Amino acid sequence: MTFDGVRAALVQVWAGTSGLEAAGAVLGLAYLVLVIGQYRGAWLAALASTALYLVVFWTGHYYLQAALQVYYIAIAVYGWWAWRRRADGAQLPVTRAGLRVQLVGLAAVALVSAATATWLARETGSSDPWLDSLTTWASVFATGLVARKKIDNWAWWLVVDALMTVMCWRGQLYATMLLYALYLGLVLIGWRSWALDMQRSATADA
Repeated sequence: MTFDGVRAALVQVWAGTSGLEAAGAVLGLAYLVLVIGQYRGAWLAALASTALYLVVFWTGHYYLQAALQVYYIAIAVYGWWAWRRRADGAQLPVTRAGLRVQLVGLAAVALVSAATATWLARETGSSDPWLDSLTTWASVFATGLVARKKIDNWAWWLVVDALMTVMCWRGQLYATMLLYALYLGLVLIGWRSWALDMQRSATADA
């Protein structure tokens, strides 16, 4: 495809994108950039972004993704509290989640996703019940890891964002699709940044 063809395709994508979706995408990107830097303001961006995406996903008939935004709003409030600076000036450190936590989380996500996908396919007009379910429940677990500054969250988001890119492409949510495609690169940056922070903390404590 020529440069003009790519530009025309992007213009067409943008023309079909609602203002709510575009604003949510920009705020979602701001959230991830702030999370990478471990800035507490990330949770304010998350709060605004999820409020917009609640409407976007509901009108797009991605019902579990819409419900997920309610959870995101609650976890944004918790994250704002958990990432506060303590009285002694210390902040919540980056740590690892244990193997048992990871395995329990993986099993729970698989079981609940299967149950809700079956229900969505049978009882609702969900646009993509299986990806809707899997990405929703995996996101629930991964966001909890972010709020507790567990570095393992980045591995979860690598998979979730890849699946979300596919789901949004299928649903013609193109601005959101581009956002999640961009997230894939930012996840790798965030993973490295948090790993270096853990290394520095371990060296300082040694």
